[in-house]
Amino acid sequence: MPARSIRLDVFGRAMLAEHTGTQWKLFDVGADGKRRPALDMIVPDFVSEAELEQYLDDMFHESASSKYPTVRRLT
Repeated sequence: MPARSIRLDVFGRAMLAEHTGTQWKLFDVGADGKRRPALDMIVPDFVSEAELEQYLDDMFHESASSKYPTVRRLT
């Protein structure tokens, strides 16, 4: 089964979340589109796709600003 990928803006931080069937893996995405593992965050197995934005909001809320007040899914 291919991994599901979700692009996110996490308080101005471009991230990609991939679900491999058993776990979420997070990546930081650079302006050039290259990605690297986000080693500062692990998403527990029990977090569902529907809960992902709220979980990341809870974990990174210290990064919120008036310019980037929320975590949002990108299309």
